[in-house]
Amino acid sequence: MSDHLINGIRKGNFAVFGRAGMDMYADPAGTKAEHAETFRADLGGSSANICAGLCKLGMQSALITSVSDDNVGRFCTNRLRHYGVDTQYIKVLRGEYRVSLAVYESTMDDFQLCIYRNNAVDFQVTEEDVDRVDYSSFGALITAGTVFAAEPSRSSTFRAFENARAAGIPVIFDIDYRPYSWPSPEVAAEVLTRAGEESDLIVGNDEEFGFMAGGIEKGLDKARELAAAGKLVIYKMGQEGALTFAGGAEIRTGIYPVTAVKPNGAGDSFMAGLLAAIAEERPLKEAVLRGSACASIVVSQPGCAPAMPTTPELDAFLAARSGPTDI
Repeated sequence: MSDHLINGIRKGNFAVFGRAGMDMYADPAGTKAEHAETFRADLGGSSANICAGLCKLGMQSALITSVSDDNVGRFCTNRLRHYGVDTQYIKVLRGEYRVSLAVYESTMDDFQLCIYRNNAVDFQVTEEDVDRVDYSSFGALITAGTVFAAEPSRSSTFRAFENARAAGIPVIFDIDYRPYSWPSPEVAAEVLTRAGEESDLIVGNDEEFGFMAGGIEKGLDKARELAAAGKLVIYKMGQEGALTFAGGAEIRTGIYPVTAVKPNGAGDSFMAGLLAAIAEERPLKEAVLRGSACASIVVSQPGCAPAMPTTPELDAFLAARSGPTDI
């Protein structure tokens, strides 16, 4: 794990690329969306969730994206500000492009998530947009893989990688593979592999690394290959915990079991918890475990951004448990 990466994260100020969206989830918890009479709304979208999670843990974040010039776009921007996220780099785009909408429920019984991504506005981020960012004011760049699924955001985010390297800040990549966003699995594998090669820290689950490698059985070898190139790699395995590859070492960690009400939001919260803990100069194994605890907290509550824990909430969660599962 390079000093360059750690020193950047320890600044606690992150430029985050990717989408913001509106989440609508059936209320009360346990209600199936198709039978709901009431829905709650809040901020969603993987990168926006990471931003909110970081701010709730005492860090700073700015989201670089586009939102639609309508009430839903304004809702997302207002909720980002509510959570303390810097919105100065959000472009408001007129026309027929739209912010994503996710409709789901807070029950694991046949959980359903319906995402509307027609004419997604976040794909319209341009090179001009990313060149406006003052990279020198941040400690690190974070991106979720969704930005690479279409143009012009694919090329503009790779341009942002170049700008980050020129400014001397590390790149953090959450693979976050969503098949429905991509034109084909072949394009996705090629582009996400390139993103991984150009990043300093890569986080993904076993299926995502397997996808990049051309088969689920090859995912672990892919993670080790990227780590051998000097990257910090976190290979998540769901209920089996995670493997962290850093400086030639392999660190195995468990999870914190909870009664889940939904599966979504866990990865975004993990990323926020991991980075906040590294910024607080905690040991890497502890940082991974705090990320895992954040993931458990989020899946045990309705919503994504509102379920992200604050530092006192995270500390209370950990204090109430003897430790993670043995693995």
